[in-house]
Amino acid sequence: MRKILVVDDEKIMLRIATKILSKEYEILCASSGTEAVEVFRREQPDMVLSDLLMPGMDGYELHRILQEQSAGAVPIIFMTADDSDASESRGFEIGAADYIRKPLKPDVLIRRVKNIFDRFEQIHGLKEAATVDQMTGLLNKTAAELTISKLCETNDGVLLELDLDSFKLVNDLYGHAMGDKILIEFAKLIKEQLNAGDVAGRTGGDEFIAFCCKVHDERTIFKKARLLNGRLLKAARELLGADMKISLGVSVGAVYVPDEGRDFAPLKEKADKALYKVKHFGKHGCAFYGVENFDGVTTKNILQTQMLLSERGSESKAYIVNFDRFKTVYQFLSRQNETCSGSMKFLQCTFETEDDDEREKFLALLTAILNRGDCMTQYGREQFLILTANAYSFQTKIQTASEKLSGELTIELAEKF
Repeated sequence: MRKILVVDDEKIMLRIATKILSKEYEILCASSGTEAVEVFRREQPDMVLSDLLMPGMDGYELHRILQEQSAGAVPIIFMTADDSDASESRGFEIGAADYIRKPLKPDVLIRRVKNIFDRFEQIHGLKEAATVDQMTGLLNKTAAELTISKLCETNDGVLLELDLDSFKLVNDLYGHAMGDKILIEFAKLIKEQLNAGDVAGRTGGDEFIAFCCKVHDERTIFKKARLLNGRLLKAARELLGADMKISLGVSVGAVYVPDEGRDFAPLKEKADKALYKVKHFGKHGCAFYGVENFDGVTTKNILQTQMLLSERGSESKAYIVNFDRFKTVYQFLSRQNETCSGSMKFLQCTFETEDDDEREKFLALLTAILNRGDCMTQYGREQFLILTANAYSFQTKIQTASEKLSGELTIELAEKF
């Protein structure tokens, strides 16, 4: 129930206001401005209904003090028996929400209070909409940087720059709608890692920022980075399928505040440099600016190096990649064939159809027939490029499987790799 603080030096007015409003609101009473300030600090009411002319501290002075002490704007309605325009004008000039004359009329007071609450809710909603990233529910870039900038000026902690690894492949292979779902899930994971007083926001497509208050050791941030990486991969597989092959993860750059300063712009630049170091040394980890310790990015022996290079998971399907990555695989295998007489073959499948559903069915057939040791990419709308050691077996299977589809299939096998 919302709280309304009623302030008046006449007890009869306190009783009248309480009787009118107590059915819908919790009423707090104060008989002076000084008492009202104490009640306000203790109870944090949602509205103040105050007499304008009181001995000692009048309504104007009370309004000034309460606005200074409130974390957000609290509406105040002035009550007065003074019917002069001058007092009413002054009340509105200093920011009063409304002005009501004594004696109080129940229906008028109830309606005025309700209207003000409705108006403040609408204003609050508009302000929130202007500061929140609509997709993720985190603060947007402007609001996040402004809020974190203020925190850096007065609080100790760690500023974090977070960037998703290999996220572009999600959009390329699964579509932007699925990419949006990944971003939404990642935002939820970030919120789970926040404590009271911490702040996080989305600053770009797959870029995020956060400030963790009162954190003074690397282990806390390293643990958060590991949890984000593990839970993000789990969420991605639930959304994209257990055979998802994208090396999705998050890289984190961190900087201590105030050890590296309190000015937001250079702090952010330092966090970006730490983030770049993570990206450069393998991704899926965390690094602090000015500190040599890493988590998830350095390697000490051959086993750790293999773990860093390997695919995460044990997918049994073909290696499906974008064109640039396919080109790298092709170029490497071409060199290998020149020196080792490798068995890999290069095929180009063209499936011509105007029906998008049929094209999707053909792609599904391809992925089902190809083996774990094969590599494939889609090149344009109709062409599929394939590297496989079982070229002849593959041709037979895909020709047979595609006979039921309404499209024209052409398969070309390169004579020389």
